[in-house]
Amino acid sequence: MQKTTQPKLKPIILASTSPRRLDLMKQVSLPIYVIPPNADETPQPGESPKKLVQRLSTAKAQSAKLIALKQFNQGLIISADTIVVAPQSKTILGKPTSKADAKKMLKLLSGKVHSVFTGYCILDISKKTQPMPWVRVVESRVKIRPLSEKTINAYISTGEPMDKAGSYGAQGIGTALIESIQGSYTNVVGLPMTEILLDLESEFNIKLLSWIR
Repeated sequence: MQKTTQPKLKPIILASTSPRRLDLMKQVSLPIYVIPPNADETPQPGESPKKLVQRLSTAKAQSAKLIALKQFNQGLIISADTIVVAPQSKTILGKPTSKADAKKMLKLLSGKVHSVFTGYCILDISKKTQPMPWVRVVESRVKIRPLSEKTINAYISTGEPMDKAGSYGAQGIGTALIESIQGSYTNVVGLPMTEILLDLESEFNIKLLSWIR
């Protein structure tokens, strides 16, 4: 019987320091290398949420390009930026600056539906080509259940909201605050895995099971 050889997979580089994004990539058995990105995440005046995550995800991928080329000569860089947008507005809810700020955000989200946008960029790099970034934006709609003052204070006391955009984490204790999600759950965590894997297959010829031995 002829032995089947697996196609050689380009290095896949995650340009992110998020442990949640790294965990999501590892869950599908992708061999991942991490290069921290270096990009100014300040929104530009009048910039829409979609334009913001498109721009930042691209900037993060580009910031890792030279380091990735030096280490691997070629590869696929994947980067992402996720934002929470307040209900019925274009106001971006970042990470809280204080417990009072976290409380204000959670009260704003309580009992309402808001949007979570993730822009991701896939950059196919080599020393012989000038890569064109593949960029997509995915939106999920999240409904937070009505939260009492006691529930909000108890959640803030866990410390979890303090490093999370919108002051909650869908993958942690904050999952108890979520009534429903319309769209991708992993998008709310920070990386829309279904869309990324389909793009890797259709646009970059990486078959979804080819790296699993």
